[in-house]
Amino acid sequence: MSASSAATSHMSGSSAQAFAAPLAAASAALGSGAVAGLDSTLLLNGQKAVTIVHNGTPYRLQATKLGKLILTK
Repeated sequence: MSASSAATSHMSGSSAQAFAAPLAAASAALGSGAVAGLDSTLLLNGQKAVTIVHNGTPYRLQATKLGKLILTK
């Protein structure tokens, strides 16, 4: 399963579609050896927190009121 399909499999409908293009672009950049970055607003997609699955383990990425990010296992 690719990174983009793994990430979008936990979303539904328009959320998955909105996330797929930026993730595909980041994956392509990583594949070319370039350093890629994603804006946190693309990851959070208007939500306060999202789940990111890394090597089969879910992590929670949460934005604080002060605009900082917290990643927890």
